[in-house]
Amino acid sequence: MNSKIRCVRKIHFCAGHRVMDHEGKCATVHGHNYYAHLFAEAPQLDSLGRVIDFSVLKALVGSWVDQYWDHNFLVCEKDTEVVKMLHNIPRKKDPYLCSFNPTAENIADYLLRKVCPLCLEGTGVIVTKVILYETDNCYVEAVL
Repeated sequence: MNSKIRCVRKIHFCAGHRVMDHEGKCATVHGHNYYAHLFAEAPQLDSLGRVIDFSVLKALVGSWVDQYWDHNFLVCEKDTEVVKMLHNIPRKKDPYLCSFNPTAENIADYLLRKVCPLCLEGTGVIVTKVILYETDNCYVEAVL
């Protein structure tokens, strides 16, 4: 019987966004305390019996999230009004310009398909699922 072992690391970040063309209140600039659960797998466990050390997963992916997204604003590059507004506010970091509308679904998919592979390159570990909580009551799943 083949068993599959995954390790899961929770990454927390605070970020603002707005959903372009949203029909309701999410069209307004606002923010969330996001929680991303990263499901990591490897072809085999390491010599200690782990997929990857939890702290390494946090250091590799979590540091990217801290650098680019935490306490920042995720804005679609086509959202020119918000881009202009954010560039006129003194800030410690530039807003993160997304090629996508920053919905929870798109953020989770970007973590899964772009950020995690970039951060885990050369480790033999892949993230196969991301669960992203936008609120305590609402979350999305992105799966390879």
